[in-house]
Amino acid sequence: MTYGIITILVFSCMLLYFRIADHYNIIDHPNERSSHSDVTIRGGGVIFLLAAICAAILHPGYWLPVSGTLIIGIISFVDDRFTISSRLRLLFHLLAVTIMFIYLNVFHIEPFYVCILLYIMVIGIINMYNFMDGINGITGAYSLVVLGGLQYINLRQVAFVHQDMIWLPMLADGVFLYFNFRKKAKCFAGDVGSVTIAFWIIMLLIQLIFITHNWAYILFLVVYGIDSVVTIIHRLLLRQNIFKAHRLHFYQILSNERNCSHLWVAFGYSLLQAVIIVLIINRLGLTTSSLFMITIIPLVIIYVSLKPILMKKDQ
Repeated sequence: MTYGIITILVFSCMLLYFRIADHYNIIDHPNERSSHSDVTIRGGGVIFLLAAICAAILHPGYWLPVSGTLIIGIISFVDDRFTISSRLRLLFHLLAVTIMFIYLNVFHIEPFYVCILLYIMVIGIINMYNFMDGINGITGAYSLVVLGGLQYINLRQVAFVHQDMIWLPMLADGVFLYFNFRKKAKCFAGDVGSVTIAFWIIMLLIQLIFITHNWAYILFLVVYGIDSVVTIIHRLLLRQNIFKAHRLHFYQILSNERNCSHLWVAFGYSLLQAVIIVLIINRLGLTTSSLFMITIIPLVIIYVSLKPILMKKDQ
């Protein structure tokens, strides 16, 4: 009953947001770096903020991580609307991540240098998620797969968080996908969507890793990770500014250069990550180092071998 009411609430709020966005011109204009050609409502990911608020109302004990989620989500929504300076954005990101670390007790568990490395890792993953949000359906479908894997572990293997802290973002994600997983999307997630769900997911992952002492769970994001990291290396080799927008991600080459369907590319990324998550959950007697090798090495080989071929113009 509760989930049904929340679903109706989230769906209704999304429809209301469409009216507000249309009135205040909160829309995404395509440019030469975009993977779409239509003017589309931006910031549909605000429903992840609504899911966070619902989590705080239902479970007040989680007010601290919810506060971090709201801080990083709200500043991302403001950035969607007005475009703020990178320094100010980074300041709020650091504040939100610090709140996350307080909730996870990182400062008492880990030495100083590990805390610094965790800051770099978390900020990096958040930005990775944001950069990968470039075609219809990819952020929503990929996130749903990751959250589904985390919930399976939470319910069947290690109870590391209240199940609503995963069900609620999954519910919001499902509503978002209804409007986004289309040939012509009704809305895009915007920074508020990709950054907020990235923050939520990495918080859950770190909590699971700390409880199990198993870093193999970071491979729940390995498909995004390989595309992001190897693309950065590629751009550095091309002497490009890695902080500027581009269309060199593997998924962008598939969508833009080879004209593959956005939805099929998004489905492919999600399916590949789902297969890896199933492997991690079942392990099959594999060590953590073996899991890293048999997931990362094949992905890198696929990326490095196929991308030059895909980038070649048809003769």
